[in-house]
Amino acid sequence: MEKIIDEIKSLWLQYAGTEALEVTKLPQSGSDRMYFRVTSAETLVKVEKTVIATYNDNLKENNTFFAFSKALLSKGCPVCRVLIVNEAGNTYLQEDFGDTSLLNVLEEKGYTGEVYALFQQSLKKLAHLQIVGGSAINYDDCLTTREFGKQAIMSDLLYFKYYFLDTLKYPYDKQALLNDFEALSTYLTHTGNKHFMFRDFQSRNIMVKDGDIHFIDYQGGMLGALQYDVASMLWQARAELPADWKNSLLDYYIEEAGKLLPQPLDPALFIAQYNGYVLIRLLQVLGAYGFRGFFQRKAQFLTSIPLALRNLKWFTENGRMGISVPEFDRCLGFCTSQEILDRFEPLKADDNTPLVVQIHSFSFRKGIPADTSGNGGGFVFDCRAILNPGRIEEFKTQTGRDKAVKDFLEQRTTMPDFLNSVFDMVDISVTDYIKRGFGSLQVNFGCTGGQHRSVYAADALARHLRNKFGVKIELKHIEQEAKNWINLTYKIEGEQ
Repeated sequence: MEKIIDEIKSLWLQYAGTEALEVTKLPQSGSDRMYFRVTSAETLVKVEKTVIATYNDNLKENNTFFAFSKALLSKGCPVCRVLIVNEAGNTYLQEDFGDTSLLNVLEEKGYTGEVYALFQQSLKKLAHLQIVGGSAINYDDCLTTREFGKQAIMSDLLYFKYYFLDTLKYPYDKQALLNDFEALSTYLTHTGNKHFMFRDFQSRNIMVKDGDIHFIDYQGGMLGALQYDVASMLWQARAELPADWKNSLLDYYIEEAGKLLPQPLDPALFIAQYNGYVLIRLLQVLGAYGFRGFFQRKAQFLTSIPLALRNLKWFTENGRMGISVPEFDRCLGFCTSQEILDRFEPLKADDNTPLVVQIHSFSFRKGIPADTSGNGGGFVFDCRAILNPGRIEEFKTQTGRDKAVKDFLEQRTTMPDFLNSVFDMVDISVTDYIKRGFGSLQVNFGCTGGQHRSVYAADALARHLRNKFGVKIELKHIEQEAKNWINLTYKIEGEQ
């Protein structure tokens, strides 16, 4: 990490002619790219006050991003300016659009007229990016395939099959399903309007700054149908847009895109194929959640599955694609059945739930905490197999709640894998105890001094259980509270 930050500082010095005031790591999303915010000195006026530094070892992906940014900017599209790239091509500075995404605005303000106007602005600029901006794209620069055609559609369908459908252990006719995939991909390939396809156009990748919208993460783009990006945005699981918003915003997009094309769009034909792309997008997202959650063991992706399934259920009951795919329909019916929804929907505690989960961090040198409930049992997790931040001089006076220590544990140790396994085991007990009306469960995390690893792990589990189950938590950091290093009124991140 230190080498990456040093490279960023060197690149900033080369760009701005002065040293950076601060380099701060930003939260990492689903990709392997690492983002940092570089802050300049207040006295500088010739350069941006802040920029985003990106580190990415995938040079082909970087080169695609550079090429697409240059082409789209030449047509007035609201995308990133790349400011400078290092010689290795793995680190670059880009324009900073801030931290507020359209999804953030929606979650903060709800379904208001102001937010609706931002969705309209996004769709209008999307049409411009696809049709006008796409005319400047050299599709030989695409990261994977040049076109989202039949093969790419089949790939998304198989992605859903392997990483989600097959995990459900549902007995289906494999050949009949593949035949339906073939028919659907052929049907969707036959479209007359193929332009630049953003590929991951959703409110999380639309930044809002001073009332204007800007696009990020478009390096996966390719030639494709206009409908795909609209479907991606309007059917994003976390956004949960009302049906009337989806319908009216789709009509708005059709009108705006028609203004940029030689011939206006035929709404009926556009919507028929749009519904097919809605389905493709919903399935691709479920495949991604399955891959990230089941195979990469990233628990946060599993919590998004119920939203995606509810989206899929509404679509299968209301959408019409204009093509018969009987075996596929049967599989989708099972995926959206109450049995499957219940399987992924976490059981929620309510005011009448007696369960209280006691979570402790402690030092093995002082002994394992006693269970005062009289029930005995519970969990004791040994964090000493995780690389110890306490061996590093700068961390010796810090705890597992300090940002530098948390970054170290998340990025340079096996703590994320360790916690994924912890979550899997504890979730089983919490679910069962809520169902059976049990009153207590104790979970203890121990390390050498009860200062770094155990504190971080205890906080992480408390946050996970509150977010997933809404269960009551009693959190105690035994060693640190004894030393008064931690304020007892400290709120867990994400706690209301």
